[in-house]
Amino acid sequence: MKQETKKIARRRFLAATGGVAASAIAAPAIAQSMPALKWRLTSSFPKSLETIYGATEAFAKAVAEATDNKFQIQVFAPNEIVPGLQAFDAVSDGRVEMAQTASYYYFGKDPAFAFGTAVPFGMNSRMQNSWMYFGGGIELFNEFYKTYNVYGLPAGNTGGQMGGWFRKEVKTVADLKGLKMRVAGIAGVVLAKLGVVPQQLAGGEVYPALERGTLDACEWVGPYDDEKLGFVKVAPYYYYPGWWEGGAMLHHFINLKKWEELPRAYQSIVRTASEMANVWMQAKYDFENPPALRRLIAAGAKLQPFSQEILEASHKAADEVYAEFKAKNANFKKIYEAMMAYRNDQYFWWRIGEYPFDNFQIRYGARN
Repeated sequence: MKQETKKIARRRFLAATGGVAASAIAAPAIAQSMPALKWRLTSSFPKSLETIYGATEAFAKAVAEATDNKFQIQVFAPNEIVPGLQAFDAVSDGRVEMAQTASYYYFGKDPAFAFGTAVPFGMNSRMQNSWMYFGGGIELFNEFYKTYNVYGLPAGNTGGQMGGWFRKEVKTVADLKGLKMRVAGIAGVVLAKLGVVPQQLAGGEVYPALERGTLDACEWVGPYDDEKLGFVKVAPYYYYPGWWEGGAMLHHFINLKKWEELPRAYQSIVRTASEMANVWMQAKYDFENPPALRRLIAAGAKLQPFSQEILEASHKAADEVYAEFKAKNANFKKIYEAMMAYRNDQYFWWRIGEYPFDNFQIRYGARN
């Protein structure tokens, strides 16, 4: 009996070691079958925004490591290949294989592009991720992006943003009238209904415009990035919340033909590395924003909440803008209805499971 047991054990050992040997032989064969590829990725964001730009560098590094450097993606800053706001177009027409950008930058092509990043009174970042990965969002957007010869994947999020920097206090809707503010996209359309005069300026132009008084206010991102641009020196009133960007999602856009030509293993690696970049970016912002906000307050920032009057008027104006776009744009209507239905269902849960806990912690637990 003992002899028979030894024979069985020996057979199992040989089978196991044979399996290891087979794996050792097969692995290099698989690696050898993977093609060597070199892609270019153009970003809409400067290297100085190292949390956004850094996320896509981390993505490229992850892809290289997962493929033993057979698939290399070189990241380029704006103007190294094309200007920042032409990143999507460069992917669409095949000048580059990939881009890292914000979908809502292309709002002028079709207002439906706005939903890929953020819209006024839309979803927070966790809701966006849930919708994208499990609620059909990725599929819905790629049905839309396909008409531009592009495939898109979520690749980062700033989380909730601030409402911006103002040279003077704004307490009522009347205080907004005639205010020249650097703000774009649907947020600009909404604020225009309240009397704001939207301005579209590149980041480097905003500070001097505020300093000269040709601009009265601006929105950018949040404390960590805002601090670098020095807005606190010329527009000390720092408002919140940024109701037009409850969570600003960034994308990796890939030329559709190039995406379809990728081996399935590479497609899987790109998806996984993009998901990593998505988590990486918001985690870094969550790490950097609290100390940056404290530094801004110490430097003279006057932290102010938007009044209930302004928030309610903004919400009403947003509903009017959505109704107008839905009436004339089928893409906008389809994505808007899907997003809002998902958001409302999410808030059913958040009212029970998320908000009461956070609200208590903010009022009581955070004091300890």
